[in-house]
Amino acid sequence: MRLVDVLVIGAGQAGLSAAYHLQHRGFTPATRAGRADRTFIVLDAEQAPGGAWQHRWPSLKMGTVNGIHQLPGFAVPPAHPDASSRDVLPDYFADYEERFALDVQRPVRVHTVRGATPQDGAETRLIAETDSGPWAARYVINATGTWTRPFWPYYPGMENFRGRHLHVRDYVSADEFAGQRVVIVGAGVSATQLLEEISRVADTFWVTRTEPEWLDDLSDADLSAAVARVEERVRQGLPAQSVVRVTGMYRAPWVRRAEERGVLVRHPMFTRIEERGVRMPDGSFEPADVILWATGFRAELAHLAPLELRTPQGGIRVANGRSLDEPRLFLIGYGPSQSTVGANRAGRDAVLAILDDPALAEKHAIPA
Repeated sequence: MRLVDVLVIGAGQAGLSAAYHLQHRGFTPATRAGRADRTFIVLDAEQAPGGAWQHRWPSLKMGTVNGIHQLPGFAVPPAHPDASSRDVLPDYFADYEERFALDVQRPVRVHTVRGATPQDGAETRLIAETDSGPWAARYVINATGTWTRPFWPYYPGMENFRGRHLHVRDYVSADEFAGQRVVIVGAGVSATQLLEEISRVADTFWVTRTEPEWLDDLSDADLSAAVARVEERVRQGLPAQSVVRVTGMYRAPWVRRAEERGVLVRHPMFTRIEERGVRMPDGSFEPADVILWATGFRAELAHLAPLELRTPQGGIRVANGRSLDEPRLFLIGYGPSQSTVGANRAGRDAVLAILDDPALAEKHAIPA
């Protein structure tokens, strides 16, 4: 059983932010720490640095990618607007890990996080069972993000469709749809970006459950109010929502381009899926070769199930990034901190909360 003060799960934006602030405030990677040091370790399931950025579609360029924010202490290097984000940003993450000697351990998958038992010999700690052996931590900072949990809503007849079902997570390029009829499902950033892109080579048909609320501008006050609403949801243990879902959709450049070309035409959600297409609420039929599900992601939290933190509503009660029912656990990049700037702040705030914990100070107190 390897002991550590703070275990960080995930090395995306949130996890690296937490690691930076831990090291900046006197913690040492457990791989090179002395007996008296405050320690941390970062475990990442990926084969290489870059978090979800390394899996984005190649056509997502630096000039159009939504929501880049530099990691603390090291700016994103200048890049041409036409450079692929999945080329630029994983290299930036790799440089960041090396620059600050964060000693990220990968690939290491955390299977479960549970409370310690007397047999573990570490009763005050949380135990992370991994494919490289267990860790016993005073605190766990969970930063596993959402990319590994694409959300597929179910519609009647889904299994009978003879075309191709594709989630945005597995999208590669518009070229593979040339000359086809593509039904695009979703009202978020990815749906509108891919609608604009795919509609240049294919016939697109865009459906959403509700009419998008378009915004030409988003004030700081509007954004703050939206974040507060998301924070209140997770405090109550309701399923987390994205800030974008609360604020409405910003008329980004790709949205305006789609409007100008006359392809930004929203239709109501279909009621069922048939072998060759979809059936609409008015009974009409729309043929389809592909149904592209730009329906978002859910937080990857299955490994936390042994802690029994799920509420009847399906969420985890969290306030200021900390579990209200298991104070040794922090969830960052969750709920209001899903954005890159939010993840940075959540990583910092989690570390500050740990430093304020009297139990940590007592453990590292220097004898008189």
